[in-house]
Amino acid sequence: MSETYDVILSRRSCRSFNGKQVDEKLVEKIVNAGLYAPSGKGLQAPIFVVIRNKETIKKLARINAEIGWGKAAAETVDPFYGAPTIIVVLAKKDASTYVYDGALAMGNLMLEAEDLGVSSIWIHRAKQTFETEEGKAILASLGLNPEEYEGIGNCCLGYSDSEKPVAKPRNASRVYKIN
Repeated sequence: MSETYDVILSRRSCRSFNGKQVDEKLVEKIVNAGLYAPSGKGLQAPIFVVIRNKETIKKLARINAEIGWGKAAAETVDPFYGAPTIIVVLAKKDASTYVYDGALAMGNLMLEAEDLGVSSIWIHRAKQTFETEEGKAILASLGLNPEEYEGIGNCCLGYSDSEKPVAKPRNASRVYKIN
């Protein structure tokens, strides 16, 4: 088997991070893997916002929780599971394949993280988060026009504080062949 294949088969979502921060050099490698994801027409529509600031992560977690579970849950639910680093993938909406390009970038981020021994999980609601006034303000603070970008996903990174789950058996009836 190839190393790539082994990484694909071993990656699992982490739902309990121990809080230890990921080394900056590893985060750079993970982001670089995202930058090299395929993109329609080579437009490179996805952008990456790396967040390591605890207060900003807490703010994004609150917004995400409010969207997913309502305002009451926002104080008790952490949709990022305590991850100390979040890479938000957004994509420029004027590219016809921006959602797919962003999804491919998310996949590359998580596979590279796995290869480097970093745990990850894809958390949704980035689209809705960056449609809020608070989300738009975060993008604007980076010099980005919030109307030009759509959130694709939140790639949460860190180190697991529990055993990696075992993969469920794959359902072979999902494969059809035309020979």
